[in-house]
Parts: sequence; C-alpha cells; structure tokens
Amino acid sequence: MQKRMTIEQFLVQVQGQLIASCQALPEEPLHGTEIMVRMARAAKLGGARAIRANSPQDVKAIKDNIGLPVIGIFKDFIAGYDVYITPTMRHVIAIAETGAEVVAIDATQQKHPDGDLEDFIRRIKDETPCLVMADISTYEEGMQAAKYGADLISTTLSGYTSYSKKVDGPDLKLVERLAGDCGAPVIAEGKYHTPEQAAAALDHGAASVVVGGAISRPQQITARFVDALNNRQKN
Repeated sequence: MQKRMTIEQFLVQVQGQLIASCQALPEEPLHGTEIMVRMARAAKLGGARAIRANSPQDVKAIKDNIGLPVIGIFKDFIAGYDVYITPTMRHVIAIAETGAEVVAIDATQQKHPDGDLEDFIRRIKDETPCLVMADISTYEEGMQAAKYGADLISTTLSGYTSYSKKVDGPDLKLVERLAGDCGAPVIAEGKYHTPEQAAAALDHGAASVVVGGAISRPQQITARFVDALNNRQKN
C-alpha cells in the first residue's frame, strides 16, 4: 500500500463541497453493496465530491466504480466497548486494503479496544497510507485528536455519546469552536438534514460537510415528512 493522497490534495477536492455518506444497516431496506454503489453514483451525479462508506466490501466496490475519494469506516460492535467506528487496527487495515484515501475512527474519550488513542492514531499513520479522520463528540475530544495527529476532525458523534450535548439538529457551535482552535480541518457531520444547515456549517468554518441520512436513508426522509404532517394535524 502506497500513499495515494495528501491532506492538501484531499482538501482541494472537498473544500466547501459535499461529502455524501452512503450507508445502510443490515436491517434497512437499501442494505447491500450493489445498492450502495448505485447510491454513491447518484451522489456523484448530484455533485458530491467524496463518499463516506461502511464495511470493506462497500468501500472497495465504491472505490473501484465511482472515481471519487472515499472515507472508509468499519462498524463493528465489540462486547464491553461503546466504540464501534473502526475500533481496532484489524478494522483499519481492512479499510486501508480497499484503497480508501481516508479511514475514519472513533476518537472519543470512551474506552477503546486497542488501548491508547494517541498510539492508535500513530499506528494508523505509520502502518497505512490512509489519512486519519477523527470522529469526535465534544470540543475537548476534537482538540485532543488534533494534538495526537489526526488529519481531519469530524463532529460525527456530537450528541451520540452519553456525555455530549444533545441538540435538535447539527452542532454548529462545536464546528465553529473547533475550526477556530484545533488547527486541523474540521468536517461537519451529524444531523444535517437540509441544504441550509449544510451551508451554515461552511459559514461556521467547516472545510466540508458530510450528509448521510438526508441523502441515503429514504425511511428517515419519509419519517420527517410524516412527522411534520402529523404535528400540523395536532396543532
């Protein structure tokens, strides 16, 4: 495995642009590698400049067929740990072998299966050609991940850890604080449901915005419309 893309090259590709997250869990109707490749192709036609995808199978298929940089993750639930986004070096290596330019990891303060987070990030950078995206849930975690050498800081997990701030919609304040302080490019991700919210993330200093469910999960999109209609009837 050889270095394929520098952080500068990646930023040229995605700066101010959309990254589409094309994922579906096993219990969801659109689960399946072929469907995710089609979803990624549709996102590319719509103007997405990179794809975030889950599992070595999906990441490799999208990388081989779509022609965009890919942020790869490997979700795996390990007994005794809350961390599930690319939790160990075994998972990292599996993503790196697909050709993904970036591997995203859980960089929260929660206990990690592979031990020390700083050492984990160092090993990824030493043993793979991938850029490291640190998925965090708080300002302190973002600052720490940047200090440890993560190439990109993503607000993916804001509101999804037991201790992080719960907000209705994206955590724009977190984006703004990290963009001003951490020294690494900040990728806005998490609860971005509208184009206006995505644009606001850029106004708050994000280098790029990842949008997932609002693009690739029709059951969630449908539910938001249904909720709006039902709430109107109640009022």
